[in-house]
Amino acid sequence: MATLKKASYQLFSRPDDERFDDFDSFYQHCDRRKEESETHWKAPSEVIPTRGNRDLGLKLTGDRLYSLNDWSFGQTCQLAEVKKETVNRLRTETAAQVLLETIPNGPKPFQILTRGDTVRSIHGVSYTRLFDSDILELVIDEALDFTPPPKGFNGATGLYAGEQDMFAFLIDDTSWVDIGGEQFAPGFFIWNSEVGRRTVGIETFWYQRICANHIVWDATEVVSYSRKHTANVVEAVDDIRLLLRRLVQTRDRRKDSFAKSIGKAMTTSLGSTQEDVLKAISGFGIGMNYIKEAIETMATQSAGFTVFGAVDSLTRITGRITNAGDRAEQDLKIGQLLSLAV
Repeated sequence: MATLKKASYQLFSRPDDERFDDFDSFYQHCDRRKEESETHWKAPSEVIPTRGNRDLGLKLTGDRLYSLNDWSFGQTCQLAEVKKETVNRLRTETAAQVLLETIPNGPKPFQILTRGDTVRSIHGVSYTRLFDSDILELVIDEALDFTPPPKGFNGATGLYAGEQDMFAFLIDDTSWVDIGGEQFAPGFFIWNSEVGRRTVGIETFWYQRICANHIVWDATEVVSYSRKHTANVVEAVDDIRLLLRRLVQTRDRRKDSFAKSIGKAMTTSLGSTQEDVLKAISGFGIGMNYIKEAIETMATQSAGFTVFGAVDSLTRITGRITNAGDRAEQDLKIGQLLSLAV
């Protein structure tokens, strides 16, 4: 089984203003940014580096002067094949002249993405953009019942959107199922960049535990997919949709199977005496003090000593464990009791 750290990296690297508490506000932010952005196709001769009100900017022929943010400034330097660090040391007028003389002046146009008075990105013709909100609409269509994980220790939510990219960590904590005698729930990471900062992609998985650092522990059936923003990147939309749909279909199929196993567990007896029950469940590594308390509880219930009764009683008892890791360890062992329902 795998340990997944993509979400943990995001948790530690994102500032407060890139975090979102819920999916609705997250999507609305990305959709609003798409609506407020505009793509300009300009010949190289129509893209003129110049001094703005205070810093370096780009004057687009037939349009206004736009400022550069850190990302688009770096891209401009890259297009000009001049080191960003070198340009940063020059006076603004000198930097503008250097870029003006070094930006390629060929026949192929640049595509320039702006929002308000700022250039968000500048690319050549080979770059194909996918907007964040278009990717998130796939989640709305196929996996709307998935939600962010519990907040990390620093308040991070698993939903992030900055100027350069977005990342979402979503799980279905209501759909625990049995896989090979252990309990797993489905989840996925999904990401994109509108400005060329990273690929578009998704990673689906089934997990056993998520810690406060948003590390996903003991993940199985991990499927990773990513694609660069080149000419055929639009195919990623269909590919990601298919992977989300497959995850949801697998979840639903397993939930049906799990429901049937619960039904069997409710009618499968562990014996007629407390000694029978102790003998049946003592080999699963569950704390003996928990077992004895559960047996005493079951003895007072009319349902008798069933597999489901043991699982239910033990789960209620371990729910009092303060340490989440210890509680999860015991709950995994308790879940294995369902294998006794035949």
